[in-house]
Amino acid sequence: PAGTGKTETVKDLGKAIAMYVIVFNCSDGLDYKSLGRMFSGLCQQGAWSCFDEFNRIDIEVLSVVAQQILQILTAVKQEMTSLVFEGVHIKLVNSLGIFVTMNPGYAGRSELPDNLKALLRPIAMMVPDLALIAEIMLGSEGFQNGKILGKKLITLYSLMQQQMSKQDHYDYGMRAIKAVLVVAGSVKRVDPEMSEEVILLRAVRDMSLPKLVGPDVPLFNALCGDLFPGAEVPAVDYGDLLAAIKENLTANGLQHNEQVIRKVIQTYEAKACRHGNMLVGRTMTGKSTAWKMLQQAHGTLKKLEKPGVGEGSHIHCEPQGVFTGRVVWRVQSCDARVDRWYALVLHAGGVCRRKAGHEVGHYGWAGGHSLDRVHEHSFGRQQAAHAYLWRAHCPSSDGKMPL
Repeated sequence: PAGTGKTETVKDLGKAIAMYVIVFNCSDGLDYKSLGRMFSGLCQQGAWSCFDEFNRIDIEVLSVVAQQILQILTAVKQEMTSLVFEGVHIKLVNSLGIFVTMNPGYAGRSELPDNLKALLRPIAMMVPDLALIAEIMLGSEGFQNGKILGKKLITLYSLMQQQMSKQDHYDYGMRAIKAVLVVAGSVKRVDPEMSEEVILLRAVRDMSLPKLVGPDVPLFNALCGDLFPGAEVPAVDYGDLLAAIKENLTANGLQHNEQVIRKVIQTYEAKACRHGNMLVGRTMTGKSTAWKMLQQAHGTLKKLEKPGVGEGSHIHCEPQGVFTGRVVWRVQSCDARVDRWYALVLHAGGVCRRKAGHEVGHYGWAGGHSLDRVHEHSFGRQQAAHAYLWRAHCPSSDGKMPL
């Protein structure tokens, strides 16, 4: 399962014996040509490669990949120094290694074909001792009572998983726990005199409360009260940011609703410790309002020359008019011999911001609705969406689409 250390095991093994390890995240957009180029590079370099979540690749592609791997492994067994791979004569360095990781049973994953399974040696991974990992991470962040606090944190997450409602966006795995520990470490460095229990409780609340549905909040508070008795988290003074949020709510004709302001603050906290954030909720619950008010508040503070904020610009992407491959990148073959990489919506937006002369540290926002409804139809709407993005973010241009 996720968070058991599959990729890290391969990376650490390579580090221990001085082998260069390349980690590649697989997706259903890969074809046998793309993977063939990677295998060709591995053969000539003699490096190791870890193909993360290998079973996300389409089953049809995996069948061809099995033949490519078989050809390479056969050449290695015969101690050849070169081979003809995909019609090209290349050299072969026998130190190469091909590793794959899988999350079986997840949505969007496929079972490996039998001819590919026969070429790969399976290694099962067990769920690690999370309490020990939490203890070590807390110790590395400077906590004196890491052993006790680590057990409390893991117990809290275990109880939450057992007692709270089942939601698609809830995550109680290693990655969520690590995020809490990293935030706790940053708070510890800012205020080393604060009680360690209070620091950890604050990190847990800041990372967990924003994603809890209403009925689960009282249960979460009760669990925190049982595991951290007597610990009171001091209120955080947001000062200028809170004033800027209220100012922009008024400017947009919106009321100073306490729940809306709280969600804007929570979005700010989430963005401070993560590069990408997803706002989940029903229609008309204030998802777009939350990030727009935060963006405008940053702009207000920037005009007042407050430190640590950027003015921010945003890209609005309508997923119903953009198919998956055009959001970040896409490989498109116009010629059977040449594959071209196209920089698309998000990348093009970044290029436009750089052309506009935005300084380093400029805040970038990409907003969109109904990301679960991205489809591969309506080419006209895709072109219209791209043209809108290009005109909106390069108003001085002639409006022509970039290649």
